[in-house]
Amino acid sequence: METIVALHRNHFGEIISFVTSEGRIISYRKALIEAESGQIDGLSSVQGADGTLSLTAESTQSFDDYPNLF
Repeated sequence: METIVALHRNHFGEIISFVTSEGRIISYRKALIEAESGQIDGLSSVQGADGTLSLTAESTQSFDDYPNLF
């Protein structure tokens, strides 16, 4: 099962893409879809009050602990 090993943030600090343990670089949207379908381990999707879906790290590790590769 693939996991997230790094990420890329834009100049606003928002996550825009992820690097997987298989070396793939995938968009936030693609990671959301793959997390929902169970293809990526360690991520879960949560629905906000406004109805939008976002990703969270399932472990005690937050996204701030992942290296920024770009």
